[in-house]
Amino acid sequence: METTTKISRKDNILQSLAQMLETQPGARITTAALAREVGVSEAALYRHFPSKARMFEGLIQFIEDTLFARIARFAADEGTAETRIHNILSLLLTFCDRNPGMTRLLTGDALNGENDRLRERIGQFYARLESQIKQVLREAQIRENLKPSISTAALTSLLLAAVEGRLAQFVRSEFKQSPLEHWDIQWPYLSAHLMMPFGVDDGFGSNAPI
Repeated sequence: METTTKISRKDNILQSLAQMLETQPGARITTAALAREVGVSEAALYRHFPSKARMFEGLIQFIEDTLFARIARFAADEGTAETRIHNILSLLLTFCDRNPGMTRLLTGDALNGENDRLRERIGQFYARLESQIKQVLREAQIRENLKPSISTAALTSLLLAAVEGRLAQFVRSEFKQSPLEHWDIQWPYLSAHLMMPFGVDDGFGSNAPI
């Protein structure tokens, strides 16, 4: 029973932190304000989390657990590389649309002045996402006899830049401009020359080793 109570309280703290990140865009969250939001003392917060950084890490862990289980399934699907990459990126955009406060973590907006390891953790999140996309692109060479229209690294960087830009706009607009806005017409534009058959030279040096 005691364990159940502790888990429930920890979840409550993390939910309150996410809510504050959403309702106070641009604001730096203090433990005193968070304690008031939860309805406990600061000392009570620290009984569940040794530091505010660990609270943020708890939210980042939730993001990773929620997204990467599904991303792994998308990456392993039998569909085309284009479909799998679309599903992966759309999942991230949809998650952020539904969780504005956590989007502030993924853009680093909420981490100004916080522990440097939190930024490193977000960097690891994107590195892991990048690795998944690169794997899909490489598998397309075997599954579909297709290759990226530019180098795998350059194409992955471009796709992530497009998505991260959508997230930055969402945060900058104080959550008024959805990251999904225009995505249904932007993706076909981005994917029009995503892959190409082997032996085709697009004029941009795409036949170079990848």
